Formats: sequence, structure tokens, C-alpha cells
Amino acid sequence: MSTWKLCSSLAAPMEAFIALRRASGTDYRSGAQLLRYFDRYLVHARLNPLRLTREITDRYQETLARLAPLTRASRLCVLKQFGEYLARNDPLTYVPESPFGPSLHTVHTPYIFSLSQVQALLKAASLLPQPGSLRPQTYVTLLGLLYSTGVRIGEACALRLENFHASEQRLYIAAGKFHKARWVALSESSCRAVERYVERRLCQQPCAPDSSLFINGRRTHLHHDNVNRTFHRLLRQAGIPRHRDTRPRIHDLRHTFAVHRLLEWYRDGIDVNARLPWLATYMGHVAIHSTQVYLHATPELIEHVEGRFHRYYLQHVNSLGGTQS
Repeated sequence: MSTWKLCSSLAAPMEAFIALRRASGTDYRSGAQLLRYFDRYLVHARLNPLRLTREITDRYQETLARLAPLTRASRLCVLKQFGEYLARNDPLTYVPESPFGPSLHTVHTPYIFSLSQVQALLKAASLLPQPGSLRPQTYVTLLGLLYSTGVRIGEACALRLENFHASEQRLYIAAGKFHKARWVALSESSCRAVERYVERRLCQQPCAPDSSLFINGRRTHLHHDNVNRTFHRLLRQAGIPRHRDTRPRIHDLRHTFAVHRLLEWYRDGIDVNARLPWLATYMGHVAIHSTQVYLHATPELIEHVEGRFHRYYLQHVNSLGGTQS
């Protein structure tokens, strides 16, 4: 998909603002993209403002009602920054209020999928339309990869064929969050699944090393919005219910990966605290506190934690009793 070229009546100051942000040392690709959405809105709505006004900002905000709260807030936050930039030279510019508030931190409670639900999702993906096409295998492999590695959906969609190293059983995430690159080790079964997909994927163009690993029916890279719509369809087909009035998100597979990883460590009797730095690095986090956001107290996890504490307590009591005798 070609990048939208700024062409509204505010295109020139937008370009100057983006250039200024990049000159400060930031990449600002995501911010620029969010401004392009506003520019596209102005063009499609046939609006030609000379400055940012409250009326236009409010009308634009109404078009964002269908988006998730944090997504909507991100778009308005960039618009606020742009308004502040314009207000330096035009005091009549309307500067939107900050869209971020304390309630945004509790907007969505992550949904932790059970193993049977993950299997149901993969089964539904294998039955997607266009039987015999690459699409069913694309979504089976994509969802399996998200669950088994915890990579972000944006990272998965950005993967290139050359980023998969079958002989070393690992992926190279070149476009991680905040542009941090990292290696992600694959289990033997995950590596085989990706290998099978790549073998079939190479039968379709483009197949150059730098072409997208996951492609759609038009043979271009997958887009987050389309993947999201397909994922919600798969949730319905897999019989996975709404969660607190909202559908589980595809990002919840990353939360599920972290929780299930902890469960495996508890089952294997491994020192979880010692392994948390490993998990943080694997998930692309700089510090453990970022990883802790993904560690949710499910009933099964609590059961394992209580069991380990109980065993430790009994051993401690017995050792004290032996000393006293």
C-alpha cells in the first residue's frame, strides 16, 4: 500500500512540523502516520481550513469513535502536538486538550486464552475462505507464531523472508518497538511450522529475500487493520465469548504467551524470579517492570504459586523442627 501524500490545506505546516520532530533526533514515523490520517480526513471531508479550529477537531474526533480508546487518544495526542506547533505563529489556533487521562490505564483487561481456545482459533484459521490458497496457512502460522513467541503483531507483519533463519531456529525482529532489533528463538515445532509455510510461500511472488514473510491475497504485506478484522471473525467461529463487553484483542496472545511461559516454569520447578530477566529480553523489554504488565494472576497460575509457597513453608517448618530437636 502506497504511503498517503500530504495534500490538504494544512499539508505544508504538517510537513514542516514532521521535519522539525525528525530534526530533533526522533524517527517520528508513527507520529507522521497519525498526522496523515488527519490530513486524509480533511481531504475526504472537503475541508480547507487555514488553521486548526475546535469545530474541525471535534468533527475529526467523532470519526474516531469506532477505534479503541488508546488508539483514538494517540491520534488526538499527535493532533495536540501539531496544534501547539501552529499556535507559536498563529494565536488563533485551537489546541486540543490532552486526550490522556487516568482511566486509559484501565481500559482493557487482557484476555488470557486457554490452550484449547488457542487450538480452536488455529482450527478456525485453517478453514478460512479461499481453500487451497495461501491465506488459511498464513493465518494459522501467524497466530501460532504470536502465541508461541509473544512477538507483537506489528513485528510479525513487518517480518521479511530473510528474517527467518531455519538452520538456527530463530527470527530476527528488525522493526521492534522503539526501533529496537532483537533475535527471537523458536521451538522446534514452531520452526517446523514456519518452515512449512515458507516452503509454500516461496511459490508465490514476490519471493526476494527482502519481501514480506506474511502476505495477503494481493501478495503485499499484511496490514494490522485487516488482520484485526479477520481475528475477530475467527473469535466468533471459535466460540470465544466477549470479555467484559469487549472482544479479546490479538495483542492478548502476547499476554497469553507470558502467562503460559510462567506456568511452564512453575510446573517444571524452575526459579521463576531468576528467569524473569530472560523473559523480558525475549519479549523485547528493557526492564522487568515492562514485562510484569503481562504477568496476570490467572486461577491456574495462583494455584501453582500457592502450591510452591506451601511446599516451601513445610520444608522451612520441618527444618526448624529438626534444629530444635
